[in-house]
Amino acid sequence: MKKHNFSAGPSVLARTVIEKTAEAVLDFNGTGLSVLEVSHRGKDFIAVMDETVELFREVLNVPEGYEVLFLHGGASLNFCMIPFNLLQKKAAYLETGTWAKKAIKEAKYFGQVDIVASSKDKNFSYIPRNFEIPSDADYFHITTNNTIFGTQIHEDIESPVPLVADMSSDICSRPMDVSRYGLIYGGAQKNLGPAGAGFVVVRKDILGKVERDIPSMLDYRIHIENCSMFNTPPCLPVFTIRETLKWIRDLGGLEKMQEVNARKAAMLYDVIDNSRVFLGTAEKESRSLMNVCFVMQDEFADLEAEFLTFAQSKGMIGIKGHRSVGGFRASIYNALPVESVQALIDVMSEFEDKKRKLIMQNNTIHK
Repeated sequence: MKKHNFSAGPSVLARTVIEKTAEAVLDFNGTGLSVLEVSHRGKDFIAVMDETVELFREVLNVPEGYEVLFLHGGASLNFCMIPFNLLQKKAAYLETGTWAKKAIKEAKYFGQVDIVASSKDKNFSYIPRNFEIPSDADYFHITTNNTIFGTQIHEDIESPVPLVADMSSDICSRPMDVSRYGLIYGGAQKNLGPAGAGFVVVRKDILGKVERDIPSMLDYRIHIENCSMFNTPPCLPVFTIRETLKWIRDLGGLEKMQEVNARKAAMLYDVIDNSRVFLGTAEKESRSLMNVCFVMQDEFADLEAEFLTFAQSKGMIGIKGHRSVGGFRASIYNALPVESVQALIDVMSEFEDKKRKLIMQNNTIHK
């Protein structure tokens, strides 16, 4: 039975990317050695790192004046690296979910944090609008896609101060104007590669302005000077990121990714919106194209476990909602094929048809 991987992260990768990575694990670049055991200082791996950076620049159209880094620690280490490097007096944050809250917590160790707006009042089911970004902030931080609650910022925000964005779960999912941002960061394990690597795109002129001393491993400038090799980089994840970026480029780039992602999301949301059994949890205008979150309608709430078991028996993997919110979550990242979305739709429809027939039979009996 075919498995359909809706996991939120680590998540689905393109089959060709997995195959290329598997080949390199056995024999990297014809060296007779595995990519797991070659020196990161050797010419073969340096070439991989250099090409990965250039591909990232090409795919995202990164302008001059920005540096691209691939580091350990994923997004979570950047939660503290960002204020360490950028927060002198005050930072502004948009609170849209669990990961935004974690970033805010770390920033408070370094200075004043203003929460300009929050969707906490409705359990983070929407993206706040019409907020004002303080012009005296050192930077303004957003989380562009909220994996746990299924909401997403769909445009590049205009900001009077450097815009910092956690794009862990929607990087490379749509065309974007990198020049609008001072710093973009995230974990690779959604749309770029396996767990173990984080990416950073930073405009160099925003660095070096804080007065505090910064430990070397937490200083973006040190990593820029050493081309992401101040210490041993996450070699295997970087290799896989390179193959993923090639895959995106060869498919047609970010315009094609956006087209396919919009199609997949529309298919699934349409079924949810027209269902008597399932119910979407995010405000329609704020819905994520990456993470589709839904629950059972109130009258069918007791069927949640039954549906999960049924879906898993049909090969649907990773659709259980985050432990903090429950329900269901279908993560439909770049590499998830349209066929998998259709397979989930078929499973949802089959389950709903069975339950509706059962209800009709029960109603007939009671009459």
